[in-house]
Amino acid sequence: MAFLDNPAIILAHIRQSHVTSDDTGMCEMVLIDHDVDLEKCHSSAASAGGSSSGGSFVDGSGGGDGQTCDLSQSVDITSSWDFGIRRRSNTAQRLERLRKERQNQIKCKNIQWKERSSSQSADDLSSLFEKKDFKDRPRSTGSKSTLSLRLEQCPQQLNNPFNEYSKFDGKGHVGTTATKKIDVYLSMQSTQEKLHPMTVVTMANARVHDLIGLICWQYTSEGREPKLTENVNTYCLHIAEDDGEVDTDFPPLDSNEPIHKFGFSTLALVEKYSSPGLGPKQSLFVRINAAHGFSLIPVDSLKVTMKEILQKALKKRKGSQKGSGPMYRLEKQTEPNLPVDLDSTLESQGTMEFCLVRENRISGEKVEIDPVTNQKTSTKFWIRQKPISIDSDLLCACDLVEEKSPSHAIFKLTYLSNHDYKALYFECDAATVNEIVLKVNYILESRASTSRADYFAQKQRKLNRRTSFSFQKDKKSGQ
Repeated sequence: MAFLDNPAIILAHIRQSHVTSDDTGMCEMVLIDHDVDLEKCHSSAASAGGSSSGGSFVDGSGGGDGQTCDLSQSVDITSSWDFGIRRRSNTAQRLERLRKERQNQIKCKNIQWKERSSSQSADDLSSLFEKKDFKDRPRSTGSKSTLSLRLEQCPQQLNNPFNEYSKFDGKGHVGTTATKKIDVYLSMQSTQEKLHPMTVVTMANARVHDLIGLICWQYTSEGREPKLTENVNTYCLHIAEDDGEVDTDFPPLDSNEPIHKFGFSTLALVEKYSSPGLGPKQSLFVRINAAHGFSLIPVDSLKVTMKEILQKALKKRKGSQKGSGPMYRLEKQTEPNLPVDLDSTLESQGTMEFCLVRENRISGEKVEIDPVTNQKTSTKFWIRQKPISIDSDLLCACDLVEEKSPSHAIFKLTYLSNHDYKALYFECDAATVNEIVLKVNYILESRASTSRADYFAQKQRKLNRRTSFSFQKDKKSGQ
């Protein structure tokens, strides 16, 4: 109790108590070296040297300065993980191990093997373990479960060789998981059935190969005919038109690509004829050469008529043989200027390559304008002009605008559109321009339409106003 008046001793005692009871070390950081005022400690030690109690303390400790500095810091005391925990003795551990062994022995039963004393015949042994036939036992007359009824109603599901691809069916995941809806035309079906697509909902993370397997699984589950080959690699997916026509100008979709990479909503399932185990099968294609490229028209047999081939070629070229539009014909590649009979078959032609030729017909009812795009200078589809048609009654004038050289000239067509006169400019060689202007003017003069008369009347009024204005201006300047 004599040392409680010394602040250094009290501070060291508090520090040491916090260190031994605090594992985090935060309490030790609160009391740092600067918390001890060394000057006060020196002064208190000096004043304690005159008294008997203070002198005995200083003498016993070996100096006031050393005692003060030593008491300002506490001894680094750290506690181990076993602090406050008494380890179990070896006897207790051994008793616990014996107890667990006895519990494990209760679960096991030892049976002693004994040799057979008396010999038994084969009949006696067979009677001990008699074989029973469970097939002859009467079946229970209870009600069938819902699962059994479903399995009896859908026998195709059990025998479907494409069951592994059913996990990509997204019909039950619409709204919860990313799915993709695709209309698939089946080229292997009959003529009437393949006109109607089969709607397939697939998971968005599926590959093209997985989609082909899902199509085959749904095709087999619905009981469609004819039956498919059990090898998925036999089939491929092609881009198709909205009416089901396969676009053979593009290659099939890559089987390893994810389906969400393609934005097509209409595809066609086509047999490749290239998988192992299948015999070769010829695919017939007719080449149709046109002014701006060629098209490959698939045909089923050589018995197809040339009229059907022409219709398919015009469909690819977005043309038509109906109405008053331009007319087309087919010519053999080896025999130009000789039209092909459209009622004849492909087999009778002796060739698989033809030319699509537009017929030049003169008509006084309409003027058809089909722009020709230079493929070398313009390859972007959004800047191409669309073909237009102008009635002869709306056509007002055809004038030569400029003739720079024999190889370059410009003419203008003026027509009425929504109560306003518009002009179209064309450029070509001088000889062709002069011929077009001459023929179009012959047609316009022979028809004498109301639009043409109004156009020239309006043009004459503008000329009169311009002449009158210039005359008045000259008259005023002369005065």
